[in-house]
Amino acid sequence: MMKPASLRDALLKAVPAVAANPDMLTVSVTGGTVVTTAATSLSYEKQYPLTLRLEGFKEDINTLLVPVIAWLRDNQPDIMTRGEEQKSGFSWRAESSEEGGQNLTLTLQLTERTLVTESDGALYATDLPEPLPEPPVTRPKELYVHGELVSRWAE
Repeated sequence: MMKPASLRDALLKAVPAVAANPDMLTVSVTGGTVVTTAATSLSYEKQYPLTLRLEGFKEDINTLLVPVIAWLRDNQPDIMTRGEEQKSGFSWRAESSEEGGQNLTLTLQLTERTLVTESDGALYATDLPEPLPEPPVTRPKELYVHGELVSRWAE
């Protein structure tokens, strides 16, 4: 799986408290589901909850949540765009720490695709990155037909 290490690296770079004390962050996956079909390929999708645990976090929680949301935008965008995923794809809990600060638990519902191909009687499994988001919609201001400008307008 690629996403647990990717998120850990992102938080080490973006959250000063985690960069200063990497041992405060634990990343774990305790189970998951494999979703496959009866298609000719054996390709599948792993679905799993990723748990982040931060012990004794003394900063404002937004210093953690914003980098996680930025990571999700690129690595699990459906959490931001689909109704059910928006409601249950990202949850968190905070408890007071005896040493001061908070013990935070964040849970993200993640997926990763694995492509399985066959070649010369052998199977090859390759983990795939998240598909790139569609480019933003542009608003053209000219119309060409057969290479000739036929119309131009302003917004």
